[in-house]
Amino acid sequence: MTSFDLDLAISAFVLFGRDHSLQCNWMQRDMNEHEEIAKALKARVSELRTHLVKVDRELHKPLPADSEDQAIELENQEALEVIKKTETTEIHQIEAALKRISEGTYGVCAKCGEPIDPRRLKALPTAPTCISCSA
Repeated sequence: MTSFDLDLAISAFVLFGRDHSLQCNWMQRDMNEHEEIAKALKARVSELRTHLVKVDRELHKPLPADSEDQAIELENQEALEVIKKTETTEIHQIEAALKRISEGTYGVCAKCGEPIDPRRLKALPTAPTCISCSA
C-alpha cells in the first residue's frame, strides 16, 4: 500500500466515520425526543383513563325520583356520553402514536411516507399523516 493509498483510506475513514458519528448523534437526539413525547403521551392516557372512570361512574348513577331532576340528569348524561366518546377516541389516537414510536415510524406520514413537519407534531403529537395528506 502506497502512502497515497494510506492517506486515501484514512481520509475515507475520517469522512465516513464523521458522517456516521453525526448520523448517530442525530438518531440519538431523535430517540430522546421521541422518548419525551412517549412519556407525555403516556401521562395523558393515564389522565384520560382516570377521568373516564369518573364519567362512567356518573353515567351509571341511578336517576333521581323527581322528573325535573331526571330531565336535567339526562341532559348531563348526553354531555357525558360525548365526553366519553371524545376521550376514548383520543386514547386510541395516543395508543396508535405510541405504537408508531415503538416501531420507529413516528414522524413519518402513514400515507405518503414523507417526514411529518416537526411543527405539526408539536401541535398534534398524535398526527399520523403530514399536513398535505391530512387534507
